[in-house]
Amino acid sequence: MPGTDAHAGRSTFHRLGLNLRNPFALGYLGICLAIVVWTVVVTVMDDSGESMAGVVPVLATAPASFVLLVLPDGKAMFVVAVVLGALVNASVIGWCARALTRGGRPDPTR
Repeated sequence: MPGTDAHAGRSTFHRLGLNLRNPFALGYLGICLAIVVWTVVVTVMDDSGESMAGVVPVLATAPASFVLLVLPDGKAMFVVAVVLGALVNASVIGWCARALTRGGRPDPTR
């Protein structure tokens, strides 16, 4: 019924979980994971120390990763920026996919 609060108890984290469990969001997260693994392998194999492979995961998780890269420099902050950027983008992808596949029906999580 549209006027009831049957789903009022659903939290933001529940909706976020629904977005992240979407197949398109999971596919994006898998691609991001593969890019990070590739970056680590290329960087470890590079003896010169001039590898620019770290740019690829940052660009794959932009724009959220750009916001976090202005924080203090270091490998840990790079990882945090890429992980949070990937999660934000995957959530947006999952939300868009749910909205597009829902059609004209109301959102059951509201």
